Amino acid sequence: MILINLLPHREEARKRRKEAFQATMFASFLLGLAIAGAIYWWFQIMITDQQNKNAFLQQEIKVLEGQIKEIASIEDEIASLRARQKAVEDLQSDRNLPVHLLTELVKQLPDGVYVTAIKQAGQTITMQGMAQSNERVSELLRNLASNTPWLAKPELAEITASTVALNQRDQRRVSAFNLRFQLVRASDAQKTIAAANAATSSREGK
Repeated sequence: MILINLLPHREEARKRRKEAFQATMFASFLLGLAIAGAIYWWFQIMITDQQNKNAFLQQEIKVLEGQIKEIASIEDEIASLRARQKAVEDLQSDRNLPVHLLTELVKQLPDGVYVTAIKQAGQTITMQGMAQSNERVSELLRNLASNTPWLAKPELAEITASTVALNQRDQRRVSAFNLRFQLVRASDAQKTIAAANAATSSREGK
């Protein structure tokens, strides 16, 4: 007995292939959707973690900024205390400056020069006096500039010709001068003296 298939087998095969393709596409769509969801979820976790780290860093930065302000305030207080300490030390060491001033003036005044007035304003000394000649005044300026660590920066403000009556009959021409110089603080003068002593010792050692 011979069996003859009268069904449209080609249409059936095409239909099965189409259904299989649609099923494959749907499965691929679902798989792609699942992968995209997993990637999105992973990125969301990473973003949340980074946001938490950023928030932590911002909080730590605020703490550090507060500490920096406290440190700056402490440094200002330390600088103020050091300035006060130095001022007190300067006052203590400067108590003997008038003695050094008078002692050095006695040493540095050349013969033929005498002082008529002296005034101190801070570290600046203003001095008036008489000299036998302009050369004596120049010698005084040189002495004040280079021969003493306690006096510095002499400046001649004025020098004029004048006369001094030694007695009723004898008058002598003199140079009246007005100059100013700086009185060096004790701490700075001691440094200069120490440096000079070290240089002297070094030369003697050679």
